[in-house]
Amino acid sequence: MSANPEVRFEGFADIFYAYDFNKPTAGYRQPFLYNHNRHNEFNLNLGLLRASVEHDRYRGALALQAGTYASDNYAAEEEVMRHVFEANAGIALDRQSKVWLDAGIMGSHIGFESAISADNLTLTRSLLAENSPYFLSGAKLTYAPTPDWTLAALVVNGWQRIRRVPGNSLPSFGTQVNYAPHDNLTLNWSTFIGTDDPDALRRMRYFNNVYGQFGIGERTTLIAGFDIGIQQQSKGSSSYHTWYSPVVIAQYKLSEAWAMAFRAEHYSDRNEVIITAPVGTNGFRATGLSANADYSPHSNVVCRIEARWLKGQENIFEKDAGSTSNNFALLSSIAFRFKK
Repeated sequence: MSANPEVRFEGFADIFYAYDFNKPTAGYRQPFLYNHNRHNEFNLNLGLLRASVEHDRYRGALALQAGTYASDNYAAEEEVMRHVFEANAGIALDRQSKVWLDAGIMGSHIGFESAISADNLTLTRSLLAENSPYFLSGAKLTYAPTPDWTLAALVVNGWQRIRRVPGNSLPSFGTQVNYAPHDNLTLNWSTFIGTDDPDALRRMRYFNNVYGQFGIGERTTLIAGFDIGIQQQSKGSSSYHTWYSPVVIAQYKLSEAWAMAFRAEHYSDRNEVIITAPVGTNGFRATGLSANADYSPHSNVVCRIEARWLKGQENIFEKDAGSTSNNFALLSSIAFRFKK
């Protein structure tokens, strides 16, 4: 058991420029995107300062944020809380530190893509990741019976909520099963069970996220993921609306400094459970392709360019003052981080 805790200080900043060829009039790109979501301007996507403490028996973290990500993704929260990226504390419940109880605002157990773009294979997040929780507020019980397996159960305030929906008295729940026998293989299954409505309108939501991450040789990383969720059509109903999203991402490292990545994805939400489509369309359904080029002159810096094309089955994308079935955007970013 360590006598002294390990204290760390970290910082991250992601400065970006994006050009959306649909030229949205408001200056925002598309309403279902929460990262790099400004058109034809330089801006800060995410600036982050984090302090953490690690001990065999306890741990905690506090991180404050600013940028367009915080403005867009935390719009439903009280203004002062929009600047809180993370605030949690945890204690070990056994002498071997295999069982932990953490509580507070924490990163979501769902998905394989972080809000910190430099940790992801692509500059922008997948449609499935953009439209599932980035963060949760509640308590998490984690058990690691072996170094390969991690099991978790959560009680939270709702679907990406710091403050619970007004009028909702029912907490939400989540689970996670993660198997990572070595650096080249991770298999994960995460769930969410709860509601995003007040009690008078309560529709239960059941959601599953599964993914596998595979290292192929020394240069290639492949991720395959799939989300599927159902939600009651109305309170007490035995009929459900369904949405789903598959994605495949591959990254190839050309050298220590250069890498390329490609993504293919689809998102189907006919009944607009998660994404609201323009009036007169049959929900949100889109297929996307993207290509990335990354240059990292130092381990703390990454420069990225991405071309992203989305094709809708109807005119679901904003364009000028109207809508269209296509969306093409070029994005660039310089991101740096430090740790002490």
